[in-house]
Amino acid sequence: MKSETSESKGNPKPEYGSDLMVDLLKALDIEYVALNPGATCRGIHDSIVNYGGNKNPEVILCNHEEMAVSLAQGYTKAALRPMVAMVHDIVGLLHATMAIYLAWLDQTPVLVLGGTGPMPYENRRPRIDWIHTALVQGNQVRDYVKWDDQPASLGSVPDAFFRAYRIATTEPRGPVYLCLDAGLQESKLTNPIELPSVSRYAAPSPPQADPAAIEKAADLLVQAQHPVVIADYMGRNPSAVTSLVELAELLSLPVLDACSRFNIPNQHPMDLTGAEAELLKEADVVLALDASDLYKALTKTDRVARRGIYMIPRQTKIIDISLRDTMIRSWSQHIGQLQEIDIAIIGDTSLALPALVAACKKAMTKSTGVDYKKRFETLRLRHEELRRQWEQAVVRTREEKPISLPRLASDLWEVVKDYDWVLVNRLLQRWTRRLWEWTKSSQYPGIPEGQGGVGYGIAHSLGGALAHKGTDRLCIDIQPDGDCLYAATALWTAAHHKIPLLVVMFNNRSYYNSQDHQATTAKERNRPTTNAGIGTSIDNPPVDFARLAQSLGVYGEGPIEEPAQLKPALERAVKHVMEEKACALVDVITQPR
Repeated sequence: MKSETSESKGNPKPEYGSDLMVDLLKALDIEYVALNPGATCRGIHDSIVNYGGNKNPEVILCNHEEMAVSLAQGYTKAALRPMVAMVHDIVGLLHATMAIYLAWLDQTPVLVLGGTGPMPYENRRPRIDWIHTALVQGNQVRDYVKWDDQPASLGSVPDAFFRAYRIATTEPRGPVYLCLDAGLQESKLTNPIELPSVSRYAAPSPPQADPAAIEKAADLLVQAQHPVVIADYMGRNPSAVTSLVELAELLSLPVLDACSRFNIPNQHPMDLTGAEAELLKEADVVLALDASDLYKALTKTDRVARRGIYMIPRQTKIIDISLRDTMIRSWSQHIGQLQEIDIAIIGDTSLALPALVAACKKAMTKSTGVDYKKRFETLRLRHEELRRQWEQAVVRTREEKPISLPRLASDLWEVVKDYDWVLVNRLLQRWTRRLWEWTKSSQYPGIPEGQGGVGYGIAHSLGGALAHKGTDRLCIDIQPDGDCLYAATALWTAAHHKIPLLVVMFNNRSYYNSQDHQATTAKERNRPTTNAGIGTSIDNPPVDFARLAQSLGVYGEGPIEEPAQLKPALERAVKHVMEEKACALVDVITQPR
């Protein structure tokens, strides 16, 4: 965060309330503001482009408020600093709510600014300012933001901005919402408002775990014969990844990556992601690290009965280190079913893991009866066997049509592996993690896959690519077809702002998850599954995504249906992205799974 104001850097003296707000955004080092324009934000919009020179922050024009928030979410995770999304009063906020909720689930500190019609009755235009003014507007999102505020005076605005930034960036992180009265934005500054040093409003240091609980956890882990680690949001802090690798090597611990963030390099011999059922059924101790839903992590889903079936034995000891209980809301039951836990530890894993490593080293000085070297070798061989199985799947399905997911992941890897790549959306049913080489946190900022919210993908990807604009990194969006159709005009934003992004359509011409549910339900009821595509298939006519992209100013190629044509098409698209520094889309017709 910066402490300079526009005036201190030689810019004009602020004249309006919205000028003050832009000075605050500059002080907070906000690089971009994603928005769809509206009258209640016209004051701050004018101040960004005229008073602030459309530079730090710069406006990113989106065609829907949900896109604006999703784009800010993707940027925030890739850049490791917050971005602002601005939404127009009630109607814009209502459009944005799905994306705000998804940012809440994804623990992403997006700063959402909104306008509202003037609160004083005498300043409202007939009808329009009345139907666009709420008491209070934050009620729309209060259950899924960390904090909201609606400052009533210009003197209150600095406090509101600084508090919002501080709360959003305090662990566990999440979105915040500030409602800015249009009258305040447009009012003249009669007295100067001095901005204090932003550094004195920084987020507090993260909480350390209870040392006594850490020692108990270490005692359990060093004595365990079949321990398992489940890592979920742990990798939001890259330093935690280093500590987890050290712990895994120290005790020969198999790690299962839930993939909400980059948690462990997939080439590491202790990465056993993919062997969940096998390892958990024998587990005597499970260490869960930042599990957003611990019950889900320990169970497999019976899709017919809509219930979880435990993969662990009843007697398995569970150690849980997270900040999950500090983010509970009554409205959204997003933390899942209440789970029995033997050692529950509230603490930031980036601090707790180094302490746990030290405690384990101390506990290992006593006799444990565990052959750590033998266990390491057994797990290493299992790791290698998993990778062999996945490579064989590529060979086995290489000529299949529609194009198989292993073939798509494999060909894409061959094209991108020599670049400094970043996967900003989707895992292609985890085939990218199975077949690619994941070595560093920057390659995968994490995606909220499996949390609902169809339509976030393309804008979320643009945000991730925007964070790397001006670098030589190749950002990759594996883009489902139905998800893209929710927000296809985000491609125009990519073209307009020249955001370099490779979009690879994962096009199965269906809302396939729902189609699979329909087939499952029909089968359970002894009814024909042949009708599962009615109301779920995106066909007849099929969408021509390449021409759609071209119409919005983006390079488009496809549909690619022949396996032999896949790699050359991907190579041409990557060349366009890297040479033109622009977006390119390749439409690939794939199998559903």
